[in-house]
Amino acid sequence: MSKLDAALNAVDQNMDSSLDRLFALLRIESISTDSQYAKHCVTAADWLVSELNGIGFDAQRHDTPGHPMVVAKHGVQAGKPHFLFYGHYDVQPVDPLPLWNKPPFEPALEDTDAGKVIRARGACDDKGQLMTFVEACRAWQSVNGELPVGITAFFEGEEESGSPSLIPFMQANTDLLKADLAMVCDTGMWDANTPAISTMLRGMVGEQITITGPALDLHSGMYGGPAMNPIRVLTKILAGLHDDNGRITLDNFYDGVEEPPAHVKKQWEALNHDSTGFLNAVGLSEAAGEQGYSVLEQIWSRPTCDVNGIIGGYTGEGFKTVLPSTASAKVSFRLVGKQDPNAIQATFQQYVRDNLPADCSVEFKSKDASSATVMPVDAPAFAKAQKALSDEWQKDAVFAGCGGSIPVVGHIKNILDMDSLLIGFGLDDDAIHSPNEKYSLQSYHKGIRSWVRVLDSLAS
Repeated sequence: MSKLDAALNAVDQNMDSSLDRLFALLRIESISTDSQYAKHCVTAADWLVSELNGIGFDAQRHDTPGHPMVVAKHGVQAGKPHFLFYGHYDVQPVDPLPLWNKPPFEPALEDTDAGKVIRARGACDDKGQLMTFVEACRAWQSVNGELPVGITAFFEGEEESGSPSLIPFMQANTDLLKADLAMVCDTGMWDANTPAISTMLRGMVGEQITITGPALDLHSGMYGGPAMNPIRVLTKILAGLHDDNGRITLDNFYDGVEEPPAHVKKQWEALNHDSTGFLNAVGLSEAAGEQGYSVLEQIWSRPTCDVNGIIGGYTGEGFKTVLPSTASAKVSFRLVGKQDPNAIQATFQQYVRDNLPADCSVEFKSKDASSATVMPVDAPAFAKAQKALSDEWQKDAVFAGCGGSIPVVGHIKNILDMDSLLIGFGLDDDAIHSPNEKYSLQSYHKGIRSWVRVLDSLAS
């Protein structure tokens, strides 16, 4: 029996104990954004340190001003391929608790129409995903005595609360974390039976703008007409951000936007994405983005500008006829390709200032800006991983875009100068961040087997 087959057999033979370990981690209430759960985050970090040390890693907890980081090494030596694996052990709050069908930190297997699922907070995001890799390492080590490649495991405890300690820790520990390539398991499948490697992540710019007109709220009967209404100013500015074809009107906004390679677009077309069903599922019927691009292209490879919230005037029950003193909006941009987030931030702010009438002023509150990330899919590691996933799932793994952002991938590139291989086994209906979060038992089982195959393929 080959080393690969022995490790795969070990995964299958030890699924019950593997689930027991996952359930033990899921029971820890490691909610990072709420200070009353800080001790539970420490408990989760210590649990991971103990488990990793138990399978041959040299693991340590690294305390930070926030929640701890866990760093563990196994088989790192000169001349041997070396990979950094990132995951996070913290979870989102469970609110609203009454919408859960069972206590969120009491994990259980449940039967559904789509098969068995693991139900608990963190089952998918990211404890279940993280443990697919840990259990793959356990299986390899248990039957072969060592891993086929050098591994540095890096587990964060603040991903769900903005990662305030992440950048300082990475900057202070570049030698500890540096490897040939990073691997991140915080993404998903194309569908329940088709694996995917995420190759594009959109960047982001976020701005809250507050426009001030009169010094105080005014009676609309006494001042309506001559007094400038900041809501009218704000809505005109926001409406001018798009033209009738869905394109964003900011000067030079599309600088750095690149078309996906022809072979990638061809693969996307072959996915036969049900765009109508995708929109119908949320009560919509027509794509509202840039004309001339498919829904998948709009999500994966085109930039966006969205108004995420508007505040102004009286919003309580009933009616109050006032002209408000201020009006605010939260605006976000998703970026692709080589778009410069700082340039777009500056251009947006200038656009707002240029469209302010007399007697109005504006203040900006900026969210951290990040660039888009595009992976080098032609690199050998991506082809090897794609074949390994295809062999396990008996379906060709797809190179997929990702409409969202995973900030750590950008930090890995900018601070450690490493590309990332993004492989995950989550499904669109896993309800991450929501009540009744789940993780498919098939995703967990075959996810472990997939990482066994990926580790074997990367060793060659």
